[in-house]
Amino acid sequence: MKLTKLIAVHLAWLSVLATPVMAQVQQSELLQSQPATITIDSVQVFSPDSALAMPADTIYPGQKKPFTESQLKEGSNKRFLTRAVLPAAALIGAGIYTIQDNGFFSSHDARDARHEFSPNFSTKVDDYLFFLPVAYMYGFNAFSSQNRHDIRRQTGLLLASGVVTSALVWPAKKWTNIDRPNGDNHAFPSGHTAYAFTIATIVDKEFRHKSPWISVGSYAIAGTTGVLRVMNNEHWMADVLAGAGVGILSVNTVYWLHDKIFKDKGLNNPVIAPTVLPNGKPGMGMSLTF
Repeated sequence: MKLTKLIAVHLAWLSVLATPVMAQVQQSELLQSQPATITIDSVQVFSPDSALAMPADTIYPGQKKPFTESQLKEGSNKRFLTRAVLPAAALIGAGIYTIQDNGFFSSHDARDARHEFSPNFSTKVDDYLFFLPVAYMYGFNAFSSQNRHDIRRQTGLLLASGVVTSALVWPAKKWTNIDRPNGDNHAFPSGHTAYAFTIATIVDKEFRHKSPWISVGSYAIAGTTGVLRVMNNEHWMADVLAGAGVGILSVNTVYWLHDKIFKDKGLNNPVIAPTVLPNGKPGMGMSLTF
């Protein structure tokens, strides 16, 4: 029964993260089934991928059309609230709530279930697994033109997000001073999980518009990292939940500040503008940075 509860709790908070991404999957399938149309000198050119080649934050999951410029300016704070503050607050709050041995299912229940069903479980995979999304993020950059920012800006955002995550995790560890289930100190929140969700959220923001399954895979890897930290007896469930919230909040805060300060600089998205065709007639030209 305890093992069932343990699995159910982890699946529940992972489903919270996956819901907006899965909604984006349905949107992408809709867009691909209805190709975008660009008219150049009265000739229609169909491009199934052109509708997806846009900055990730210009559309909501399930939304059929991009925002207008005015809607983008009005909605940026709202998107930051719904995509960063609320999910992060829910995860961190759940982590704080489950520290104590009370409620429906606590971190102590998760530890007891681990000791009962897999007391000798041990692996080092969680020390390296969360770096995998970084590898395929740069791999996608090499073979795709649909990343949200150019590779230099991506790297800067990744490093800045890592700094913010560190600035939240390590002081919190010392301030809370909670022992790990294995007896070591500085448990809350989980650094491995925080960095895993930092990396996963970066990949999600850069490539969600290309394929939502990239986001699904990234968050699955981050979630697996958190589960393995509990199974390795390195962390309480509370540490993992709070770490996930910190990672999500850090990345979204960095992107929000970046958009406020630098606006659209560094975006790798197509520009469509009027032009004169070689035959002298007016038409439309599209510029795309590869």
